[in-house]
Amino acid sequence: MQVAFLVAPEGTEQVELTEPWRAVTAAGGTPKLVSTTEGKVQAFDHLDKADTFPVDLTVGEASAGDFDGLVLPGGVANPDALRMDDQAVAFAKAFFDEGKPVAAICHAAWTLIEADVVRGRTLASWPSLRTDIRNAGGTWVDEQVKICTAGPNTLITSRKPADLDAFCPAFIAEFSH
Repeated sequence: MQVAFLVAPEGTEQVELTEPWRAVTAAGGTPKLVSTTEGKVQAFDHLDKADTFPVDLTVGEASAGDFDGLVLPGGVANPDALRMDDQAVAFAKAFFDEGKPVAAICHAAWTLIEADVVRGRTLASWPSLRTDIRNAGGTWVDEQVKICTAGPNTLITSRKPADLDAFCPAFIAEFSH
């Protein structure tokens, strides 16, 4: 199981990157960090700088076809930057086009909204995205984990870092099919 983690150069909520990464590794998978630029990404612990992580591939080098699934960590700044990058949006959309599972937590749904892939889908996210999801044609729910199969692929979403204990096993189960 090869899993892409798409993040911006700055602003990823660290725990939303590291805990799913550990889950993929523990399941025998290979996580790869994909970003819009080479080098390192700066993670955050809410508003404070945390650790940096080396980028494995840029979105220009990566292909959805090389992966079994996509994880979109949150953080407010991370998906806001990703949705402004056409290659990042196209990379995320390609997983839907290819029918591959996608997992998104917290604010990460912004990237999916920009990719125009939430129409007809049901998602959990940070509560402030509820109107954005509805305006994009999706249904927002306040649930720890939501697994939506109403589309070309399975979409696993979650609200916040406190939901990681439910989110990680849920997306691992779907990615392992």
